[in-house]
Amino acid sequence: MGTGLALAAGCSRAPAGRAAGPVPVLTAKVIATNVPVLIDPPPVGHVMPVLTVTIRPQIGGVISAVNFQEGQEVKKGDLLFTIDPRPAQAALAHDKAQLENARIQFEREKKLLADKLISQDEFDTSQAARDTLVATVQSDELNLEYCTIRAPIDGRTGGLQFHEGNVVKSPDDVLLTINQIHPIYAAFAVPERYLPEIQRQMRGRTLAVTASFENMVGDPPPGQLTFVDNAVDAATGTILLKATFPNRRGQLWPGQFVQVSLQLDELTNALVVPSQTVQNGQNGQFVFVVQADQTVEQRGVKTSVTFNGATVIAAGLNAGETVVTDGQLRLAPGTAVSVKHE
Repeated sequence: MGTGLALAAGCSRAPAGRAAGPVPVLTAKVIATNVPVLIDPPPVGHVMPVLTVTIRPQIGGVISAVNFQEGQEVKKGDLLFTIDPRPAQAALAHDKAQLENARIQFEREKKLLADKLISQDEFDTSQAARDTLVATVQSDELNLEYCTIRAPIDGRTGGLQFHEGNVVKSPDDVLLTINQIHPIYAAFAVPERYLPEIQRQMRGRTLAVTASFENMVGDPPPGQLTFVDNAVDAATGTILLKATFPNRRGQLWPGQFVQVSLQLDELTNALVVPSQTVQNGQNGQFVFVVQADQTVEQRGVKTSVTFNGATVIAAGLNAGETVVTDGQLRLAPGTAVSVKHE
């Protein structure tokens, strides 16, 4: 993207009441630069996590350890909570003993059935008892595993709802919420008139997005447009979009409001003047061009997009020409001007 939008200016106005003579004006050069085509005005977006996970216990009991700090970033698999495992361990030991006894009984009755000393019904009952205890032991082992609660995603932890020593119930109690913030979304809406151009541009490339906010330090974090809703909101005439930001430095935060800059295209070597150069007249837009003899010509122009206080001229000017940026109210075609550079 071009960076040549800072345009040279002339001196300040002459004092009021000055005698007739050349009119003092401020001027700038018409420059050629690359200009991004943006949605104007920039929409306001709402930052949201890509994923939000609510952590609930899958087994009830006493929290014996909390293994993180509130607001800490955690990785998937990190240990978060430990629920006192002793009740689960005791249940597992009891049911394993029961299962061992049931297996011995089953093997005994299998031999008795082969010798036709018991009925098939008695054998089936023994087998069912063994199988039931196998399932019970598996459930006990799972409950023991549930005594350790680990992070299911990478993210940042919220506030603790329960602390060490608290008794929690499964699955009612919410222990914690984790928000994934690397990457992160910004959702925003744009007028539906932009939809055809957005769709056209997205066919061939990914559209660049930046987000800015009040008191931001450093450059606006960059992102990409990744979602276009499947319907226009009939009530507002807007279409919902989402941009994804890597957010490696954590500048964007869930719930934050940001100003989103969505670049639709880029004009290459566009002719640019300060926006205050362009005047509106009965016959359309025009500018005052300073001639070699220090008089001005009133010239009609066609404008395109605006960006950062500059306007792209589609027709009517050439690169390098000098245009008046201030003092136009005292000018007419052929008026002599005085341009003094600081």
